[in-house]
Amino acid sequence: MDWEKKLGELESQVSELLAQAQKAEDFFRIKQQFLGKQGEIAGLLRGIREISPELRPIFGQRINQAKQLLEDRIAEASRQAESRQAWGGGETQDLTLPGVWNPPGRIHPISQALDEICEILEDLGFQIADGPEIETDFYNFEALNIPKGHPAREMQDSFYIDDEIVLRTQTSPVQIRVMEKQKPPLRIYAPGRVYRRDMDVSHTPMFHQVEGLWVDGGITFSDLKGVLMLFAERLFGEGTPVRFRPSFFPFTEPSAEVDIGCRICRGEGCRVCGNSGWLEILGAGMVHPGLFRRVGYDPAEYTGFAFGLGVERIAMLKFGINDIRLFFENDLHFLKQF
Repeated sequence: MDWEKKLGELESQVSELLAQAQKAEDFFRIKQQFLGKQGEIAGLLRGIREISPELRPIFGQRINQAKQLLEDRIAEASRQAESRQAWGGGETQDLTLPGVWNPPGRIHPISQALDEICEILEDLGFQIADGPEIETDFYNFEALNIPKGHPAREMQDSFYIDDEIVLRTQTSPVQIRVMEKQKPPLRIYAPGRVYRRDMDVSHTPMFHQVEGLWVDGGITFSDLKGVLMLFAERLFGEGTPVRFRPSFFPFTEPSAEVDIGCRICRGEGCRVCGNSGWLEILGAGMVHPGLFRRVGYDPAEYTGFAFGLGVERIAMLKFGINDIRLFFENDLHFLKQF
């Protein structure tokens, strides 16, 4: 075989095909034809075995040089074609026309609130933990003392994939998964998306939640109050009114809901706070002994507290927003304020 003649023919063929190519798929076909695993260059490399061993390095080097040349020519032709298309298919452009200004992006208000919450919790010694958004019925409900038929399931009207698989309604399942794998002491927080079938001015079907858990020997409700009051002051500023109300959650005992003074109406009453002057920011309580026994902890040796908050509600309070649905409408006039 006349190797130089063959390589010259290949280079000529590539030049002719590149002159006709216009679209990305044209360049792809040319590259496959000449540089692919079954292409022309690969065929020449396989044919080297037919020549004498002393000449193989010479011809191998020449073929590799030709391969690199073809790669460069195809890549350059492809770039030039893309450039022509970007400038209107080769038509002359009026460079004196004003350019199109693209405004800089901004961090979404929910992301801003979530980042601040996570920063405060990490300053308090909590470590981040994560878990799946598509959960089993066991981790989302039963492991949290919410068996089938429990009234609390109606409060968390959920999106079911089947009888045993559900979009998680809270990030509390992460706590169970962590406790199954790790012995006390532990101090974690779990941020993430959760799902419930709600839709009004203060609820959406998908929202963001952050759960916190602290387990060790001798943890008391006083520790819970101290951490959450410090958290609220860090988040909303010193002097923020905070109150604890008795409540019920299947996975904590005793349980409480934590409110702050409504920052939208300043305590005078509005539709967001239900005209009460207060707005709930989180639920909390001491971890139920049943949860500890389920994960192999001894309730006589360890105690702990847990809390959970909705990020959207925090963002509404911080930014003075009275309708949670505004966060998800992608209205740039609204979002650029933040």
